Amino acid sequence: DHRRIFCWIDSFDPHEPWDPPAVFDTYTDPDYKGKRLIMPRGEPVQQWATPAEVRHIRGLYAGEAASVDHWLGRLFQTLQDHGYYDDSVIVVTADHGHPLADHDKFLKGGSRMYGELLHVPFMIRLPGGRGARRTPAIVQFHDLLPTLLDLAGLGNETSAMHGRSFLPVLKGETDTHRQAIITGYHESPTRCIRDHAWSYLQRPAGEPDELYNLLDDPRERVNLIDQHPDEARRLAACFGRVFRRKDAQVAVKGIQGKYELASGSVA
Repeated sequence: DHRRIFCWIDSFDPHEPWDPPAVFDTYTDPDYKGKRLIMPRGEPVQQWATPAEVRHIRGLYAGEAASVDHWLGRLFQTLQDHGYYDDSVIVVTADHGHPLADHDKFLKGGSRMYGELLHVPFMIRLPGGRGARRTPAIVQFHDLLPTLLDLAGLGNETSAMHGRSFLPVLKGETDTHRQAIITGYHESPTRCIRDHAWSYLQRPAGEPDELYNLLDDPRERVNLIDQHPDEARRLAACFGRVFRRKDAQVAVKGIQGKYELASGSVA
């Protein structure tokens, strides 16, 4: 009957354990004779896996991703079959990326705040379809809800939200949204700020800070913290601005009591 609908689907995969259906397990070496490693460990890979085993685990992950891709295709076909596809906003994203031993470790964590963890899959299809395009605009998850409300004609309901609609980016009117993003990990004091050119990891627990030039070194291999202290100080100042904001701390009441939260972005 073509009523308005909202549908949230959590595929869970490609989450560990990585054990893809056989039909999608086509990215591993068929002659592999090593251990059955469907659940990677978080320690440095040199401590528990050979290069062949690392390649095998990555292949299993690729098989899981291929499985999700297949079933998303079935979902989209179902939307088309029932007449919903053309008028739907479709968002495909994830709560985080996944380190695949890019910096010698698998799994998420405070010591892994690099692009492979922070730069999440994020694809949006607008009603009617406007052709595929990529944008360098920097956005964060808390920008998604205001954007969806804006698309639904409820942009005036977003003034109290921390996020900001990036609908102009989706319409192709601009490729600029935020100057930078700030993020962290709940079990670690490490925090990270990234803009288009730099990524700075501040490690208050005593480990060395890290600074990477994302234009020259997008895989974040060469720590330039000693060569560019001015850039590190510039980015570190943004942490202070965010956490000094009057609205940086809010109380959230839920079924388990009261929680103190801090969040923020660089406009």
